[in-house]
Amino acid sequence: MTFAADAMPDWVEVNGERHPLPEDLSRPATHFLREHLKLTGTKVGCGQGDCGSCTIVVDGEPRYACITPVARLRASRVLTVEGLAAGSPCGRRLQQSLLAHQAVQCGFCIPGMLMSACAAIDAGRVRDRADAEAALDGVLCRCTGYRKIVDAVLDVAIDAAPRPLTLPDDSIAVGRPLTRLDGEAKVTGTDHFGADGIPAESLHLRAVRCPHPRAGFAFGDLQAFVQAHPGVLRVFTHADVPGRNVHGVAPPYADQPVLPVDEARHHLEAVALIVGEADAVAALDLATFPITWTPMPALADVDIAARADSPLLHAHRPANLLIEGMVQRGDAEAALRDSALVVTGRFESSFVEHAYLEPEAGWARRTADGIEIHSPTQAPHPHREELARILGVAPEQVRVVPTAVGGGFGGKLDMTVQPLLAVAAWHMDRPVALVYTREESMATSTKRHPARIASSMAADAQGQLLAVTFEGDYNTGAYASWGTAVANRVPVHAGGPYRIPHYRARARARHTHVTSAGAFRGFGVPQTAMSQEQLIDELAVRGGWDPLEFRLRNALRPGDTLPTGQVLDDSVGLVACLEALRPHWQAARARGGDAGPRERRGVGLAAFFYGCGNTALPNPSTVRIGLRPDGTLVLHQGAVDAGQGANTVIPQIAADALGIPLARLHIVGADTHLTPDCGRTSASRQTFVTGRAAFLAGQALLGKLRHMAGADETAPVHFGEDGVEVAGVRLALAELPVDAQGYALKSEERFDPPTTLLDQDGQGRPYAAYAFGAQMAEVLVDLDTGRVRVRRVVAAHDVGRMVNPTLLQGQVEGAVAQGVGMALMERYEPGSGNNLHDYLIPTVRDVPEVETLFIEAPTALGPYGAKGIGEPALVPTAAAILNAIHHATGVRVREAPATPDAVLRALADAASRPFTSTGKV
Repeated sequence: MTFAADAMPDWVEVNGERHPLPEDLSRPATHFLREHLKLTGTKVGCGQGDCGSCTIVVDGEPRYACITPVARLRASRVLTVEGLAAGSPCGRRLQQSLLAHQAVQCGFCIPGMLMSACAAIDAGRVRDRADAEAALDGVLCRCTGYRKIVDAVLDVAIDAAPRPLTLPDDSIAVGRPLTRLDGEAKVTGTDHFGADGIPAESLHLRAVRCPHPRAGFAFGDLQAFVQAHPGVLRVFTHADVPGRNVHGVAPPYADQPVLPVDEARHHLEAVALIVGEADAVAALDLATFPITWTPMPALADVDIAARADSPLLHAHRPANLLIEGMVQRGDAEAALRDSALVVTGRFESSFVEHAYLEPEAGWARRTADGIEIHSPTQAPHPHREELARILGVAPEQVRVVPTAVGGGFGGKLDMTVQPLLAVAAWHMDRPVALVYTREESMATSTKRHPARIASSMAADAQGQLLAVTFEGDYNTGAYASWGTAVANRVPVHAGGPYRIPHYRARARARHTHVTSAGAFRGFGVPQTAMSQEQLIDELAVRGGWDPLEFRLRNALRPGDTLPTGQVLDDSVGLVACLEALRPHWQAARARGGDAGPRERRGVGLAAFFYGCGNTALPNPSTVRIGLRPDGTLVLHQGAVDAGQGANTVIPQIAADALGIPLARLHIVGADTHLTPDCGRTSASRQTFVTGRAAFLAGQALLGKLRHMAGADETAPVHFGEDGVEVAGVRLALAELPVDAQGYALKSEERFDPPTTLLDQDGQGRPYAAYAFGAQMAEVLVDLDTGRVRVRRVVAAHDVGRMVNPTLLQGQVEGAVAQGVGMALMERYEPGSGNNLHDYLIPTVRDVPEVETLFIEAPTALGPYGAKGIGEPALVPTAAAILNAIHHATGVRVREAPATPDAVLRALADAASRPFTSTGKV
């Protein structure tokens, strides 16, 4: 369609409806769609055309809306996710297919995936799996591992019989692959993430950030700056914090200022906030902001930070030591001296970025008696407590409303935008919003701790492990964050899932002048496993034992004692996991060897165990179930779903505990004013801990109903459409007084897993339940380029009991994808590369085939025996890949990621020891 220059149309058709173009045609299409048309289904993940979350279809072709100016939409037909069902021949079928395949987790990338795939399918470009992958290649996903998305796309493209949705019905819920209860909103673009529900009348914040790794600063005339910029209303500094100008996940170690007083401790740390009208704030040139910077010497390395002459980041922490964790049992040093086989190694890993697709965002407003904050958070009640201290008010005056979380993995456990919004909204009479750019998100959010490890392991001539020593230093960055949790968890897990009579493991978290390292899916255990599982392999090679059989010989079993002195119960499925891997392992070993003139095949194995919940600390969740006079049942559960499926799994457990179809249960999600405290979504605790609380709440409500009816504790309870019957007797619920929430009867139950504090030697019961498992990875290594490709992963996991099998499978596939990135490509460099172009995460082309094998070794404490999977699924992946590289090449890569240059260095170092691949170690 062409037009004369003087007759250019001033309209664009969006989802079948014609709209006038805005005055400013230079702004990106995302602004026009989201701000003018309120079509927030189109997400902004990077603003640079790197992630694909913003993909729309323009005249039949996919386009990145974040880098497409509005002028390019003139006289075009635009389709967004909101109009997909009606505007694309395959639109609704594809939405349904994604749900049926459980291809949706956090959902932030899903609109982009849908639009890219539909454009390709409608154009006839998807004929096979390779085509489906090509259609999705421009859209990143951090949660799913892509495979289920590709499956869903391929089914629609080739007109396969549609996979039916598994919907709540009269069947038992636990153990069934029920479709996500929150999935429909994610595939239609109606789910609200942090930046999606901002009120139209909101003021906007912009942070003034430090351009140096460390710097002192002093402000000039802030009032003059405000007066010189129409639309700017105020500048906030540390002096405007009403209460305590400090926060942190563990109050005794809290050390992070909301806004620092006179020194910034890492690059792009916020030191002041500018609030005003959105356009005015966005247009500011911050080079004119009145602030003077004084660069100061910065520490980046933990060894230098530990020196006596190094500056202290926090005066009360000598040698910049945040905390040291220790576990010791027996005499490890003597056992090493006396053992027949001893291996020793040093290992180093890098910072790893969470790279969740949703940048941090949110909004806040003053209310009659306090403040209300809407943001993506994994920790609503803990954030309420911290924000109350910052504002100097009672916790009840702070309401935290979690939005949908566009990926977390631990990175949204810490407060990010929340304290900045709280302080600004406290002083303003309008709502205040803040949306981070991708650069701000990556530069200031927490990272996976880099590890520097030295360890030794010993075994006797019969292949029994005898001793482990472990020393690990973890760079925790400028502030404590979750460094305490990492330093305490690592020593418990440093020996791996094996019987070890003599043990000494120590981990230290030290401060440096970089953004904080915090919680990232495993709390230090994945990087620890990359070292320790290589040493296990080395012992097997030295002794001439098959690596799988060597692990089986030493695997933990029920009744065994951990290095902490804890005796394991019956929920120990490691042996079954290794046995399940055996046929896959043997077949892969047989395939080993040359794959071409200069390409080698390899297969590697890694086993693990992982404590579910906080380490040796209280870890409670509380769940409420209410019964209204008309028989309606309402579940109040505050477990945040960051993509892992809590919004579905917890209701499944509650429904079965009550003996009702899941469809009968009304669900109230996380909101500190509406739901009890279910703790943080972290440490693989929600299914185990909150799930148990939901089970207990359901059972308690049944008990109250039986007591009300004068029936015994086994009497059947039936919830009908018009009331409740106990042992055939109808209860007069309408005659009961109702409480403030409208309930005639309710139960509220709390579950805190039984743990004990660890003593000075690390002895005690740090976790009430452990997940176990093992993974096997097959790789191809190019000896000329150093490139490693992971072809297949087989993952065997003891999950206690499968509550929702397909959600579990999705967690494993997503974890494997993150493990591939951690092992081979992801290295975050503080101060640079704060974008998804320079920082590489796996794309749909990088993920391997994944086969999952679930073992059920129920724990008596878990709901119906269930344990966690979110973090355990990631722990062994990178370690298995590194072992596979050794099997393929004969050399050890003792740094992560094993990038091509790292592999080539390892090959060069081993050049004096020629190796011919036989497919056997």
